[in-house]
Amino acid sequence: MQSSLPGCPGLTCLCPASVHSVALEMELLSLWLCLGFHFSTLQWRNGSGAATAVSPGGCQLMGVTVDCQGQNFVSVPTSLPPHSRVLILDANPLGTLWNHSLQPYPLLESLSLRSCQLVCIGYHAFQEQGHLRSLALADNSLSENYKETAAALHTLQGLQKLDLSGNSLTEDMAALMLQNLSSLEAVSLARNTLMRLDESVFEGLENLRELDLQRNYIFEIEGGAFDSLMELRHLNLAYNNLPCIVDFGLSQLHVLNVSYNSLEWFLASRQETTFELETLDLSHNQLLFFPLLPQCSKLHSLLLQDNNMGFYKDLYNTSSPQEMVAQFLLVDGNVTNVTTVNLWEEFASSDLSALRFLDMSQNQFQYLPDGFLKKMPSLAHLNLNRNCLASLHFREREPAGALAELDLSHNMLSELRLAPGLARCLGSLRLLNLSDNQLLGVPARLFADANNLTTIDLSHNQISLCPWPLPVQVPLPLPVPSMPANAPSCVDFRNMVSLKRLSLEGCGLRVFQDCAFQGTPLTHLDLSGNWGVLNGSMAPLRAVAPTLQALSLRNVGLSPASEKLDLSGFEHLRELDLSGNCLTSFPRLQGSPALRTLDLRRNRLTALPTRAEWAQVAGSLRAVYLSQNPYDCCGLDGRVAPPRLDTVADWAVVTCNLSSKVLRVAELPAGAPQGCKWERVDMGLLYLVLILPSCLTLLVACTVIFLTFKKPLLQVIKSRCHWSTIY
Repeated sequence: MQSSLPGCPGLTCLCPASVHSVALEMELLSLWLCLGFHFSTLQWRNGSGAATAVSPGGCQLMGVTVDCQGQNFVSVPTSLPPHSRVLILDANPLGTLWNHSLQPYPLLESLSLRSCQLVCIGYHAFQEQGHLRSLALADNSLSENYKETAAALHTLQGLQKLDLSGNSLTEDMAALMLQNLSSLEAVSLARNTLMRLDESVFEGLENLRELDLQRNYIFEIEGGAFDSLMELRHLNLAYNNLPCIVDFGLSQLHVLNVSYNSLEWFLASRQETTFELETLDLSHNQLLFFPLLPQCSKLHSLLLQDNNMGFYKDLYNTSSPQEMVAQFLLVDGNVTNVTTVNLWEEFASSDLSALRFLDMSQNQFQYLPDGFLKKMPSLAHLNLNRNCLASLHFREREPAGALAELDLSHNMLSELRLAPGLARCLGSLRLLNLSDNQLLGVPARLFADANNLTTIDLSHNQISLCPWPLPVQVPLPLPVPSMPANAPSCVDFRNMVSLKRLSLEGCGLRVFQDCAFQGTPLTHLDLSGNWGVLNGSMAPLRAVAPTLQALSLRNVGLSPASEKLDLSGFEHLRELDLSGNCLTSFPRLQGSPALRTLDLRRNRLTALPTRAEWAQVAGSLRAVYLSQNPYDCCGLDGRVAPPRLDTVADWAVVTCNLSSKVLRVAELPAGAPQGCKWERVDMGLLYLVLILPSCLTLLVACTVIFLTFKKPLLQVIKSRCHWSTIY
């Protein structure tokens, strides 16, 4: 029979009635096990001072937290500390949470049952859990017995956070489970099968602050569906099928995420109520027009990335005012509302005064209308990359003086124009990205007063650097109101005391002058893709040598004559990229004690560096890249492995050529490969072996010819000479 030990309800022992001594020993052994477990849970301390131990079932104990995830339990263990406050049972095949299975732990405040294959929760499963505040039931199958589960949840009158994501719940099932749980503050119904929301789904949740509905199939939200959620602050509707949002009136919201839907319109209510909305994410939709935002709001982050938006006023001849007006008819039961908006200036009535972050990338904008940026006096980050902008005119008081980051990359810009006096408005600008456009230059005053500008990216524009001294016909102090797209221009990077990072990749630059960056303390410089820009010498970079930390010289035409790179003066240079050039041997790097990373990929190296070449950088180098070079396998004998193999970051993919084969250098045998033996033979002997068969073949051919024509030849000789014969 079985008997339970006093004070240790989780342990039992077999007690045959006929063997009393054995029974006594078993009881003593179990008692010692219980005592040992008790002291281990109370006294075991890890390095940080928190109580940690391992329970008999393999659970990790840390103070009042018990982590039993992935232990293959089929039921809730009963031998855990009864004072536990947090219990994690994720990834255990429980199947069913039986009644009173949590009874040993009446002090639980947080319970996680994610991915436990739950199909049913007993009605009395949470009967004793009056302190439970957080319950995670994600990734189970609670839709199969949702009524029983709902009944169990209704006993948790103090629950504040509930996660029901990934349970294949419909809106009716969700409504039943959430019924009467008025204490809830955060609910997740993500990854379910919700399709249509009305006011009954969230009825009675007056304290709800966070609602996650992402990754469902929601295509319709009835008016008033969220009206009862007066405390709602965060609403996530991402990854659904919403076609539009009209008459948006949730003024209490702080964060709204409607990304990855099918929105074509976003129209806020025209009521004069102040909206508390701070972050609005409408990215990755199909918006055609700039959203109609509230007239009075606190919006500071607006995400409009990856839509089909554009401004259209300048593209149509709309002489009649009626042609510039659109009316939206909103029918809600017996109530009909008409919203009239200006079709081409939909931003005009929106309150953007508090906006600090605006992302309009990956759209169809061809221009920015007059006054657009003037409505955003607090704007600090503006992203307009991957649009169709051909020209950009910065007018007076736009952009705002607070603008710190401006990204105009990947457009079709051929012209930038500055209004007089605008340079002072760029005093806060720290980052300017103009890469991948069609610029030939920039306005001379663009960088004049940008005293905080630290990063400039002008890569992939056909610009040129201003010569020194400047020609007389380019008077920099005078205002230049406009610059025609085809007018020759140049860019001057001298004496920009705040500039740290500069990218000029693929700009078609000619050979630098020695003073190209004089007075500019650059730390990161990218000159890749400008063939012959250095003319094989580091002299043009002497002005930035004391401060430079990263230098990229990919595809600049460094030839074998440039193998000796004098880096004296570059005492802080840590990263050097020489990939994609024509170097045939390891460059001799002199005077760079701080070099950490060296990239020599895609050159013409045929041999790995010798030990002497390794020695010059062995003290500081941490990573070198040597792959994608035409190494000769036969030339690697004796020095296949560099002295510090861990330094070669791509050693596993370094290959060499052997005849028509490509072999991995790391897999080469210790000796010379079999195919290299003929290359080690004396060349004189090799030539003799090759010529001797040819000579023998020629001799045999001559002999055969002679023997074939021997008789006719002798007869001809005799007939012509007529020698007399004496018998």
